Amino acid sequence: MGMYKYIKKIWKTPKKSLGPLWQQRLIKWRRTNTIERVDKPTRIDRARSLGYKAKQGFVIARVRVIRGGRERPRDRAGRKPKKSGYKVFNPAKSLQWTSEEKAQKKYPNMEVVNSYYVAEDGRYKWYEVILADPDHPSIINDKDIGWISKPASTRRVFRGKTSAGQKARGLVRTKGRGAEKIRPSIRANKGLGK
Repeated sequence: MGMYKYIKKIWKTPKKSLGPLWQQRLIKWRRTNTIERVDKPTRIDRARSLGYKAKQGFVIARVRVIRGGRERPRDRAGRKPKKSGYKVFNPAKSLQWTSEEKAQKKYPNMEVVNSYYVAEDGRYKWYEVILADPDHPSIINDKDIGWISKPASTRRVFRGKTSAGQKARGLVRTKGRGAEKIRPSIRANKGLGK
């Protein structure tokens, strides 16, 4: 087994495998900012499989998001309070997709390539987001990631083009029968796709 296979095995059960290191990280990360730029990926195996390369033009950002459901926007004008129904609200976006959007807003000159899970506690979840600079020569001339410099990839995270976005849109595990209401979009099919 190569090194990356061992790393992958550790991350199957990180809390158990990493032991005190897991807790030390959580204690440290809780005190940091919501979006923190990091020098190296915490999970090198996952980062490499998602397109990261240790070269100029790539940036890793660790993003913290609050766990649980979100509160629905409340009515501004007079309504019967019982009918507002904001207590239980399950948004169609995953926390991972939300973390990618946060990273994109923090680094507007970059483009989100992908992201992966790194940790969680009772209150937060942390994801590491891989970003690439579409105007950097080493990114433009890279045969694997050069596509991100094209105009079609601009602000791709806000259009649900990343892996997390496609999954939330129902495009990952649906082909053929059962996917009739997914394309062109769930909204176009009046929300019947999910």
